Amino acid sequence: MSAPTGQELAELRAKAQSDVRALRDRVDHLGKDAIDLILRQARSHYAWTDKPVEDEVIQQLYEITAGGPTSMNTCPARFVFVRSQEGKERLAKALKPANVPKVMGAPVCTIIAHDLDFWTELPFLFPHEDRRPHFEGKAEHAETTAFRNGTLQGGYFMIAARALGLDVGPISGFSNAIVDEEFFAGTSLRSNFLCNIGYADETALFQKLPRFAFDQVCSFA
Repeated sequence: MSAPTGQELAELRAKAQSDVRALRDRVDHLGKDAIDLILRQARSHYAWTDKPVEDEVIQQLYEITAGGPTSMNTCPARFVFVRSQEGKERLAKALKPANVPKVMGAPVCTIIAHDLDFWTELPFLFPHEDRRPHFEGKAEHAETTAFRNGTLQGGYFMIAARALGLDVGPISGFSNAIVDEEFFAGTSLRSNFLCNIGYADETALFQKLPRFAFDQVCSFA
């Protein structure tokens, strides 16, 4: 994809600036209830109802997630929505025993992965100039960039899911090596973490755990 230039570029930039101003005119912040829903009072869930997550909701979830910022618009995250019995059984091979029922009982378990070869798509994602030389032949730099930005996208994914009325249950108790062998063998994809999505059965919740106060972990410089 070639980058726009001249008058076309000027018009696109003007429209982008106008769109942001219009958005801020419509809404300049979320209300308390919305913030509570996505973060402040939100919970990680471990048990699920049998209400399915429809394809349209999953597609909308991705589209919202994709709007989050990544460095140079690299967008390295890849998502595998595991919901078949066969897929869950393959995933269960990698899980710690305590996490098996959490995954098997969830409508969907998402593998949040990242593509180490994300940079090959930069001509499409960042058409202003060719940034591939920043990563080509620099495997460690590419891996660090993919992991960092893929993790960011995983965070956006959970916030977007909650904004759509879904519940989430992130999981890190599993073998990345087994997941990668089972789902990504022979590819440039690597798993980061898992995240169950669906509509929770709240009866499995326990009390909300503590969080640090501002003065304990924040400072100014």
